[in-house]
Amino acid sequence: MRKPNLSNVKQTKVLAPAKDLATLEAELAEQENSLELEDTVLRLSDYLSAVEMVIKQTFDHRVWVKAEIRNLSSKGGHYYFELAEKDDDGKVVASCRGNLWRFKAARVLAKFERATGMPLDRDLTVLLKVSAGFHAQYGFSLTIEDIDPSYTLGDLARQYAEMVDRLTGEGLLHLNQQLPTPFDIEHVLVVAPEKAAGLGDFQADADRLASTGACHFHYHNATFQGNHAPSEIRQAIVSAQQQFQDTYQRLPDLLVIIRGGGAVGDLAYLNDYELAALVAEQPIPVWVGIGHERDKVILDEVAHTSFDTPSKVIAAIMAHLAQLVTQTLQYQAQIKQAAQRQLNMAEQQTSRQLSQIQSQTTGQLTALQKDSDYAWRSIQQSAQRQVKQAARLTSDLRAQTQSSAYQQLAIAAIYSQDYQKTVMQSAQQHVIQAQRNSEHLRDIVLLHRPSRVLKQGYTMLTDAKDKQILTSSTQLYPEQTVHIVLKDGKAKAQIIDIKTNNKMTESAETPIES
Repeated sequence: MRKPNLSNVKQTKVLAPAKDLATLEAELAEQENSLELEDTVLRLSDYLSAVEMVIKQTFDHRVWVKAEIRNLSSKGGHYYFELAEKDDDGKVVASCRGNLWRFKAARVLAKFERATGMPLDRDLTVLLKVSAGFHAQYGFSLTIEDIDPSYTLGDLARQYAEMVDRLTGEGLLHLNQQLPTPFDIEHVLVVAPEKAAGLGDFQADADRLASTGACHFHYHNATFQGNHAPSEIRQAIVSAQQQFQDTYQRLPDLLVIIRGGGAVGDLAYLNDYELAALVAEQPIPVWVGIGHERDKVILDEVAHTSFDTPSKVIAAIMAHLAQLVTQTLQYQAQIKQAAQRQLNMAEQQTSRQLSQIQSQTTGQLTALQKDSDYAWRSIQQSAQRQVKQAARLTSDLRAQTQSSAYQQLAIAAIYSQDYQKTVMQSAQQHVIQAQRNSEHLRDIVLLHRPSRVLKQGYTMLTDAKDKQILTSSTQLYPEQTVHIVLKDGKAKAQIIDIKTNNKMTESAETPIES
């Protein structure tokens, strides 16, 4: 509507109340060239109706407008928006009301939620198809005809990418993933929504595991949906860590964040930088099971390990402990095999030494027997020669020679028998001593079998990998994990202090039973 030129009219005139916009428009058009509006007194309702008419004629079309939803409420099927635009400093530079009427609300909202996977809510930046409207009583507002969900998805994706870039630049994105997986998962902190379906599934398996004494779970609740979800989850993590350290004077082995169940749209509340930074900076591994398979949240990016569901988290814990038990049994079998090999080697070595002794003794006896036989034959030959020589002598000397020969033979026989007896006794003594030495060696080997020593109340100390037997205090150091092998099992312990030459090295750690 162009501005009427009423500069030539000097008389002030009060227009009667118009019955409707059409009548008011006609009256204003009729007086356009005969009235001066500056001197015309209008009723407020007429003036605002004229403004409404101008807005209706000037903005009688629909446009796409980008705005942030500052507040959203509904009544009677109608939805009422508070829309705003902010500058780079977060200051509001424009704001107005918006209305989504009942006959379009169901279709528009359903399309938005179906495309984005989340309900329309405050703090979202949206692209709205609107038409301008003005009401004399309610003022200016925008009538929302449609909402483009693809723009909101793009804005959320942009915010997500900026969050990932910031975490990467600050060295936080993969910080928690650099922590090693705990060797033994004994204490687990669990942060989850109270009475959530996923928590029930997790807790059913966790209770069975806890009943065996292998693992203990400490539960803390927080809200996982709504604008206050990130701050409540952060508070739950901090308080859970503090309570555990006050009770056990050490860090837990694992922090588990599970959600399970609930609307997929609630995942957007978990895309919070402060929450992600807190998870990334945890001094222990963080496992998350948010309960979704397709969409990822920022916690999946920064956590040590991410799972689709809470059930898979507890399954992974059980699998880790089962693997630990399997490795322990394997180490036990390897120790048993090594001990058996040592015993077999000792037995074989003893048998070889016994055989060598017996062989040496038999050789010595054979040599002595040969020497004795040779000496005996030599004596006989010498006697025969003397007899033959004596036979050639005169008869007078024959008797003397025979007597002398008999005497020599008798002496030789006695000497030979004594010598043979001495040799036999010496040989027997060597054999008896060899048998005693062999039996003594065998007894020593049997007495030092690990199983016999362990049964007598002794224990054996090995390192944490069971690769080395620890026999000296110089092999120990504070906070070292060792294994104590008993006659019927094995225990895991941690070194608290070491005494060497009346000096003690103290440690604040408490021994851990396996």
